[in-house]
Amino acid sequence: MCGRFAVTLPPDAMARLFEAVPGNDLPDVPNYNVCPTTQVHVVFGDEGRRLGGMRWGFIPHWYKAPNDGPLLINARAETIADKPAFRAACRSRRCLIPSDGFYEWTRTKEEKLPWFIRRADGEPLVMAGIWQDWERDGETLRTCAIVTTEATGPMAEIHHRVPVILDPAAWALWLGEEGKGAATLMQPPGDEVLAFHRVDKAVNSNRASGPELIEPIEV
Repeated sequence: MCGRFAVTLPPDAMARLFEAVPGNDLPDVPNYNVCPTTQVHVVFGDEGRRLGGMRWGFIPHWYKAPNDGPLLINARAETIADKPAFRAACRSRRCLIPSDGFYEWTRTKEEKLPWFIRRADGEPLVMAGIWQDWERDGETLRTCAIVTTEATGPMAEIHHRVPVILDPAAWALWLGEEGKGAATLMQPPGDEVLAFHRVDKAVNSNRASGPELIEPIEV
């Protein structure tokens, strides 16, 4: 799964990278500890590419309140097309969620040990996502989830799930700009795509902040 990530790229640089029109609802950057239910940067299609803020935590249309059921921050690639919560968004509301990298944890009997996972080439790590608007009593929340798949190779030694990572050549297809075939993109990244290192246990707290959270530590 992906439960926390970091993002430092300024919105104007994001807009140029994705050739997207930025909105006026974008979260502050840098944020080295992006947590579920907060606003995240999302690239989506709306008469062209848009860069906007969305709540990380997908809300199915039948929820009577945002906390009316499980917090859906991830959607499994293997079942996304069949799950009632996700299948409509999977067909027509796919998005890109940019980051510097994400955190994952290994566990011992005594503690949780955090790792920071990034692209080995140093480029932004762009995760596949889905989104939808949730409306109730005149309130509208634009919400999203990260698509995950089974981890393979070295990444599987840290966690059994990994976000679907999209290279620039795949962005248009995932966004639906190049017709059908997006399902073929829901694959684990190649072993050479990701690099990872241990980071300080300070990030175990969702209140932690600062660039030191992604710095490697000696193990």
